Amino acid sequence: MESNADDADDILKLLDTTRPIKVDRPRSIGERSFNELSAALVDHLDYVYSPGRWSGFNSPRSMSTHFESNPIVAEAWESLRRSLVYYRGEAVGTIAALDHSEEQVNYDQVFVRDFVPSGLAFLMNGEYEIVKNFLLKTLHFQSWEKTVDHFKLGEGVMPASFKVIHKPEKNIETLIADFGETAIGRVAPVDSGFWWIILLRAYTKSTGDSSLAEMPACQRGIRLILSLCLSEGFDTFPTLLCADGCSMIDRRMGVYGYPIEIQALFFMALRCALTLLKQDSEGKEFVERIVKRLHALSYHMRSYFWLDLKQLNDIYRFKTEEYSHTAVNKFNVMPDSLPDWVFDFMPCRGGYFVGNVSPAKMDFRWFCLGNCIAILSSLATPEQAAAIMDLIEARWDELVGEMPLKICYPAMEGIEWRIVTGCDPKNTRWSYHNGGSWPVLLWMLTAACIKSGRPQIARRALELAESRLGNDHWPEYYDGRQGRYVGKQARKYQTWSIAGYLVAKMMLEDPSHLGMVSLEEDKLMKPLMKRSTSWTC
Repeated sequence: MESNADDADDILKLLDTTRPIKVDRPRSIGERSFNELSAALVDHLDYVYSPGRWSGFNSPRSMSTHFESNPIVAEAWESLRRSLVYYRGEAVGTIAALDHSEEQVNYDQVFVRDFVPSGLAFLMNGEYEIVKNFLLKTLHFQSWEKTVDHFKLGEGVMPASFKVIHKPEKNIETLIADFGETAIGRVAPVDSGFWWIILLRAYTKSTGDSSLAEMPACQRGIRLILSLCLSEGFDTFPTLLCADGCSMIDRRMGVYGYPIEIQALFFMALRCALTLLKQDSEGKEFVERIVKRLHALSYHMRSYFWLDLKQLNDIYRFKTEEYSHTAVNKFNVMPDSLPDWVFDFMPCRGGYFVGNVSPAKMDFRWFCLGNCIAILSSLATPEQAAAIMDLIEARWDELVGEMPLKICYPAMEGIEWRIVTGCDPKNTRWSYHNGGSWPVLLWMLTAACIKSGRPQIARRALELAESRLGNDHWPEYYDGRQGRYVGKQARKYQTWSIAGYLVAKMMLEDPSHLGMVSLEEDKLMKPLMKRSTSWTC
């Protein structure tokens, strides 16, 4: 416990230090990845640098003339700044929503996953201190003892959210963190630790400064998160076993088991950790474990989670009750469990990672976050990434519609909805997490499109969002098969809807920002398929 206290003291000292002077350090061509450069050249005429075109500030905290020419960008930045939360005079995060017309519930808290697009927006705008404060503050919470109903959680669990309680009459500021003990459903967040590692890597990449990541407290924080995920047990799969409600889809939606969202984030966090861990005695041990897990995880995901027309036809003809190492239907998936919609949904040219694979269960639903992160982390091979883009273009009306972007497709209804969601009134068909449209996903789609060399797809989606988001007061989500209606329980001025738009906008204007959230393909992790079967139709 003494070392934990020392780490906590180190973090608090850093939070109280004077802000360093920030010096812009231009990156050399060698530091920029091949994909960054090639993506920037795809439509270089559209990306010629012009200070008046930038959607952020020309310099941190300064006013830009672009505000006058693009009112929606000005409004977005103003709203994002109003969402900032302060502790001891320092900005430490952004609240979930600024909507005061509804009961707050937990929308006045700083959520780890929600802050990521806000953090990226501030990094792209050269405002590094906010992100640094957030990373240190959440790291401080990790060292807290965490119990739910007298049961102690793992030491490395990161909070789902935290809140600053101001008591001006007593001149006191108090921090309260939620690790799931007050959350709806009482589920601890599996994704918070992954997002923290991903944002730490983005901060390091953006600033060119590795001193924060190399702090003993940060190194220990990374190792604690990894210890939870890399622990050995009874599972025979390299994927991570999870409960419903442990990620962005934080309500019962039948994603328990091995959801694609968690597996893709797990893969990306492992790869980010490889770049952040120091090569000391403790770091080397984790590096070896990470490399082994990445090889197994990439093989498993590319082999069993990938679906295209050929694979769908193979599943359709599966034999069941196969035994021994020669079994083709390794998970004993029943062909009769194939849903009718998937046959019409699957285009001749295209493919995607399915929602879940476990014994006798294959969730064929499309999940946006998992597939976009698979592209950004290079879990998807270049051919698979192209196939995912082909699918989005071929099924534009279903996956994008009139407001980007469907969190999952299709929606559940009828008896399936009653059984799987437990009659959840918020997750009725084409609403909220059950086929609702979430503007925050725009930044992930944009990054995935640029990395895949298809920025025109992102531009088309961004134009749709721009036509409505400001007028609709930045809702949390949209309802309906086409995303036409503001969500029935959606908060207005949802911070990550605002930040997601800004990140997408800035990334399209300057594709070099992609390097913060994109990882190149690891040539050592040889893919099972040299070329996606979807290209042979």
